[in-house]
Amino acid sequence: MAAQGTCSVSSPNVSPTSVSPPTPPPPSTGISKSTLVDSKASSLSPQSRSAGHEDLLPLAVFYGPLDAKNPLLASCEKEIQELLDFMKRKKALATTEEQKYEFHRLCATSLFNIWTKYAPRLPAAYYNEKLLKVGDSLCEMKFHALNGKNICNYQLVCDSDVNLQNKESVTHCLQILSSFRLIMQVALPQEHLCWIIFNGTIYIYTICRKLMIRGHSSKALEYLLWASICMESSVPLLSIRYLTWRATLYTAVCQCYYDCQAGVHGEAFARRALAKIDELRQLELMSSSQPQEESREYYREATIKMAVMIFKRGVFESRRKNKSFFRPKIRVNIKEAQTMPWPRTATEKLLEELFDSTASRFLAVLEALSDSNRRILQTGPVFTDEVEVRDVVSELFMAGKELLIMSNIGADGILDFPKAHLLELIIKKKNLISVNAAVKFIKLAFMYEEWSLFESAAGQLIDFLQRQDDPASKKAEKNLILLVAIEPLINVKRNKGLIFPFDNYKEGQVYVKKIAVHDTYVKSCGYSEDIFHLATTLYSCVCDSPQNAQPDKEIVVDMIMFLWQKCKLGMQRVTVSKNDYSKFTQKISTNKVFLFVSLHMLFVIANFICDAHFKSKFSLLTHLHNYYSLNVVMREPFL
Repeated sequence: MAAQGTCSVSSPNVSPTSVSPPTPPPPSTGISKSTLVDSKASSLSPQSRSAGHEDLLPLAVFYGPLDAKNPLLASCEKEIQELLDFMKRKKALATTEEQKYEFHRLCATSLFNIWTKYAPRLPAAYYNEKLLKVGDSLCEMKFHALNGKNICNYQLVCDSDVNLQNKESVTHCLQILSSFRLIMQVALPQEHLCWIIFNGTIYIYTICRKLMIRGHSSKALEYLLWASICMESSVPLLSIRYLTWRATLYTAVCQCYYDCQAGVHGEAFARRALAKIDELRQLELMSSSQPQEESREYYREATIKMAVMIFKRGVFESRRKNKSFFRPKIRVNIKEAQTMPWPRTATEKLLEELFDSTASRFLAVLEALSDSNRRILQTGPVFTDEVEVRDVVSELFMAGKELLIMSNIGADGILDFPKAHLLELIIKKKNLISVNAAVKFIKLAFMYEEWSLFESAAGQLIDFLQRQDDPASKKAEKNLILLVAIEPLINVKRNKGLIFPFDNYKEGQVYVKKIAVHDTYVKSCGYSEDIFHLATTLYSCVCDSPQNAQPDKEIVVDMIMFLWQKCKLGMQRVTVSKNDYSKFTQKISTNKVFLFVSLHMLFVIANFICDAHFKSKFSLLTHLHNYYSLNVVMREPFL
């Protein structure tokens, strides 16, 4: 069979010869396939070995102490390591079934020869320990191969369906998650395989975050729970150095619960996680006299993350009506409260009690206002009939604005921001807010239709971001510019909202340069200048920006759909029957400019930023663009 095989895997560098005392063992030589085939198989037990030439050779103690300098032990260790390295290097080269069989036969025979060669001369305890370690190494190689296979499968899924739009892609991701869970379940009882558990939690979190972003939090929940419990169950992973990662997993579980409208379970899990963190703190205090500064930062970060998850529900539940009895509640006048000193409302007092810095309080405000089930352009107040909940939302915006003013507005009344991220500021107990957090807050103000707050803060933020040169700032700048451009088309009634603007804000102040549009187009087409401004701004932000500074795809796609609805209205104006053909030419002349310009811009933008899924949605737009681009002679319609 060896002669017929086509395996290209070469044999490992393992010596089949015995070591002659008292000189050191000769260098390893290659094993020929004929030698491996002709070798006699026998039991691995040292006691069952038949007497032979090896029994006449001295034992390991002959060479001195049983340590790393012992030549016999060093030779055994070297040959075993060479074989394991060979298996790691050459395994991927065996692709066909015949090659895999030849590879396995070669490795098994070589390993057996090593055992039979050294077994009679090694102490029983050392021999058995080495046998178990080699078995563990082979097991780890198997785990590593399975993990690699799962990672490759997940990458293939993302390459074929980056947004997980197909049901089959989601199913495949769940199968991959189940495979990771099974591997971790087998490795969990063995402490020395804790690295498999840790890596498994990273893989699970990565895939689950993708599922959560795509609206599959209910499917990701059980796997994130499993990853969290594994981190708690592995003794080596209970170290303080892994606390930050545990807190990240805890937070992801809470977010899944909130996404699934199960806030009570999210708060309960956050409280449980907080208790687990406190248990670890108590154990560390018992084992050491005084915690180090690094440990305190780990505990602070983890504790604040869980406190934010508790605040997310608690700030609303503390204000809901108790239906078991009637008790009149005095509502806070939001407009009057804004002129009072901090803390002014029950929400601000709760922030004062739970958090000790401006950065951590601002994070709590952001998390309480965030709703993963709403897109930014789905504007409107909170979806509830409970007046108390609406009051809390207004108080949260009040608090967020006041925190921005207290921490980031200088003597000149202009917003300024540090270079650090919000989490870094939280850990250091800084009374400052990062620019990314401020941008997110202003997006929330847009979504909840707090227009005065949005307009006054967005202008200052855009002015600050325009002075920065990093891609993240340019991306944030483009997002705010687009929201400022579409705001007049959404806020048609020019509402102000309940929250006052910043003190230095002047109504009607322009922070974004508008592209001039001829009045003839505006009057003849019947559309406002704001629509033309939005279309040109969208085109500029998408097509004139580098790839690493593109605005959020969610915002761009929603704006394309918004403008597409306006284009459909324009097309309805030029759609006529045969009897109305006399008016057809006039309607074409007055609306053709608007339709062509709008369709052209939408066509370019859609092809520039959208993946295959979104392009299929805009197939009709492509046909219309091609139709209006043709300069054909107008004939009487056949309808």
